[in-house]
Amino acid sequence: MNVALIVAGGSGKRMGQEIPKQFLTVNDKPIIIYTLENFQRNPLVDEILVVCIDGWHNVLSAFAKQFNITKLKYIVSGGETVQESIRNGVNKIHEVHSDDTCVIIHDSIRPLVDESVLNDVIEKCHEHGNAVTSLPYNEQIFIVHDEYTTKQYIPRETLRRVSTPQAYMLDKLYACYERAFRENIGVVGSSYTNTMMVELGETLYFAKGSDKNIKLTTKDDFNIFRAYISSKEDDWLK
Repeated sequence: MNVALIVAGGSGKRMGQEIPKQFLTVNDKPIIIYTLENFQRNPLVDEILVVCIDGWHNVLSAFAKQFNITKLKYIVSGGETVQESIRNGVNKIHEVHSDDTCVIIHDSIRPLVDESVLNDVIEKCHEHGNAVTSLPYNEQIFIVHDEYTTKQYIPRETLRRVSTPQAYMLDKLYACYERAFRENIGVVGSSYTNTMMVELGETLYFAKGSDKNIKLTTKDDFNIFRAYISSKEDDWLK
C-alpha cells in the first residue's frame, strides 16, 4: 500500500492573498488540484490523505469531486506548525493502515512533481525504508566570516538539495514522530520530516529530483507555474 500525505495546512501569507495559496486558481483549477492530479493518475499510488487548513475541508472535498480525485480518502486538520500537520496525517494513516505502508509526503504547493520522480521515491522507499527527492547543488556556497567577507566555502560536490516528495515506511515514520514530539527533537522552526529524521539519527536515501518541481511560495513562483502550464510541449523547465 502506497499512501500520499499531502500537506496543505498553510495560510499562504507570503503570497499576499486573501485565501490560502494552495486554493488559488490557474485556468479555473486550484493549485492543490494540479498537485493531486499527479498522484491520482500514478498507478503506484493507492490512496491520498490531505492535511488541510481548518475551514477549507468542504471546499477541498468539492474540488476533489469536481476534478475526479477519487483516490482522496481522508482529510484531516493541520496543526500550528508543519510538523504538527504532518504528524496529524501520519497518525491518521497509522489508524487505518498496516506498518508496511509506504507514506509519500508532498507539499500541496509543488504542483509540478514529475511521474518519474514520484515513481523513484516510492520504489527506493520500498527498497531502503525511506527516500528523499534530491538534486545536486549547482551554486557556490560560502561561509560568512563577518558582515562583508568570507574565507571559506563548502564544496558543492558535498551538497544535495532535498525537497518533497519524500517517502517513509509507516512503522518507522510513526515511531519517529512519537519520539520526536516526546523528546522535542526536530519539530520546531523550519524542521520537516527529513531534517527530523537526521536529527533522530536516521540515514536517508536519495531519490531522483527535478528542477521543475518548484514550490509556489511567492508571486514570482506563481507566475513561473502559470508560464509552464501555458507552454504546450516546451520542456524549458525540465
